[in-house]
Amino acid sequence: MAQTKRKRRTKHRGTAAGTIQTRGRTGRPPSADDKKKQTRLEARERRLNSPPTWKASITRASSATVMNFCTVALEAPVSHGIQGAAIFAMFALLIYIPGGYWIEMFMYRRRMQKKQQALRK
Repeated sequence: MAQTKRKRRTKHRGTAAGTIQTRGRTGRPPSADDKKKQTRLEARERRLNSPPTWKASITRASSATVMNFCTVALEAPVSHGIQGAAIFAMFALLIYIPGGYWIEMFMYRRRMQKKQQALRK
């Protein structure tokens, strides 16, 4: 006898209160890539939702200053030497630290305002 091609239905159980309970996720378990992607997204959300810190600003400014120093030092023999590159790097560091912090704070506040507006709607 030929089998019918009806799709198997998922089972639902009704409760006395009238609500319907469904079984949990019965599909395939998430793969390692799916878990990694989810973890990555959660880490990104955590990072974006934390306020900026001076420590992070100093770290970022220091790395930018080192790159800046290397770039200027390569041109140094032509212009002002290594001493001039070091002075320029220190000046840049003094500007990069508060500037980077203020930019991060601006972006953080803007993200939080957008998030609040999305929650209100």
